[in-house]
Parts: sequence; C-alpha cells; structure tokens
Amino acid sequence: MNRIVERFERLRREGKRGLIVYIGAGDPSLAATRQLALAFDGLGVDVLELGVPFSDPLADGLVNQLAAQRGLESGTTPARVLESVAAIRRESQIPIVLYIYFNLLHKYGLERFIAEAARAGVDGLLVLDLPPEEGEAYEALMRQAGLCNIYLVAPTTPEDRIETIVKRGTGFIYYVSREGVTGMQQQVADTIGPMIARIRAHTPLPIAVGFGISTAEQARAVARSADAVVVGSAVVNRIAEHGKNPDLVAEVSRFVGVLARAVKTV
Repeated sequence: MNRIVERFERLRREGKRGLIVYIGAGDPSLAATRQLALAFDGLGVDVLELGVPFSDPLADGLVNQLAAQRGLESGTTPARVLESVAAIRRESQIPIVLYIYFNLLHKYGLERFIAEAARAGVDGLLVLDLPPEEGEAYEALMRQAGLCNIYLVAPTTPEDRIETIVKRGTGFIYYVSREGVTGMQQQVADTIGPMIARIRAHTPLPIAVGFGISTAEQARAVARSADAVVVGSAVVNRIAEHGKNPDLVAEVSRFVGVLARAVKTV
C-alpha cells in the first residue's frame, strides 16, 4: 500500500489528525533536508512535503520563494532531490510528497521522472500548475507507478469543479484555505469548516488544509475540522533564521514538535 494511503488509514483508525510539514529541498543544503526529514519522522510528522526548487514559483509567497532560491544556490536539482529521497528511505519510511511545478517535470521527461520518483521512494506529487483537465497522461503514469496525484481545491472553486477535481485526486485533497500565495497569516480563515464540509460531500478522501497556518494554536483550530494540517512557511522561516546555525535541526524540530503536539491532541 502507498505510504500516504497507509498513514491516513492509520490516523483514521486511531481517531487522530495528521500533520504535514513543507520544507524547501536543498534549503540550506540537501544534507540538512535529509537530517530534518529524519528528525520530523521522530517527532510524529505524518507526511513530509518537499518543495523542488524552481526559478518561477508562482504559487509561493516570499518566504518559500527565497527558500527555492537558496535551494537552487545550493545546487539542488530534481535529480538530486530524488537522490536525497533515496537517502532518507535508507533510514525512514515517512510518507513523502514532492511539491513541484510542471515545467520541471516536462523538462526532465514526465514518464522518466515519475518512474525514478517511485524508485527513489516518493509517495506522491503535488503539481501546482497542472489543471486536472490536462492531467490524463500524468494520472495514468502515476497510477502505474503506485504514486498519489494530489490536487488542490481553493476557496473560490465552484461546486461542479470541486466534484471534478476530487474525483481525479488520490491520497488526499489539499484545500488551500485562502486566496493568493503561500505565507504566514495572523489568523486562519473562518470559512474553513464550511468548505471542508462542501468538499467532503464529494469524496471520501482525507482533506488536508494549508496555506497560512503559522502557529500551534492555528494548527489546533484547523485540526478540529480537517483530517490533516499543512504547515510550510512558518517552518521554512525558521530554517531561514537558523540556516547557518549548527543547531539548525534542533531549533526547527523544537517548533515542529510543538505543532505535532497541538494537532495530535485534538
């Protein structure tokens, strides 16, 4: 069974919510990415989302844009990200999703990348700029490789399109809790609960909520409605602050541990 599917099945059986953490691959180095992944696994993170650095990350706010830039500067490429996933797999079975833009897949070769991602130990892809209507070939290759193709639903997505999107997704549905790009926010949107209910009317898949969740209190509040909470920019910001600190992993882990406890105690 795919690790993402297996993890959400376990969470459902245990009556718990999941924590998904996003970091930029190669920020500040791929060695640090591997160390953070192993630390997160020990803290109870349910899914690790690795952003594959791209020069034009249109869905990302400044914090994650800068992480992508640092990743590119550290020499991170799609091939090297897959090598790092394989290195993580030698020590951990944490479910891993690659957050990636389609241009990188196209340049690498879609069939080749998906096959190599599966061999490396990737469990799913979240392709930010691939509309489901244009994803038929991609979805077929993903099914063949046993990977989850994860799609986004936004607050502005109309009802008929929600139905179309969720029928094509696998693993979980990623609900973008606010309009715009990624980034830390002072408060979470008050429409999250009703939107999750609308999405659930069309799919049995778990629903993860992200974009803007920055604190343990916000994560706990969202976990009351969602199956999983995604925290990205707030973690990436701490990596930026401590990137040159030899205690980087310990400093970031301290924050992620607080998030995990908040989500798991709902």
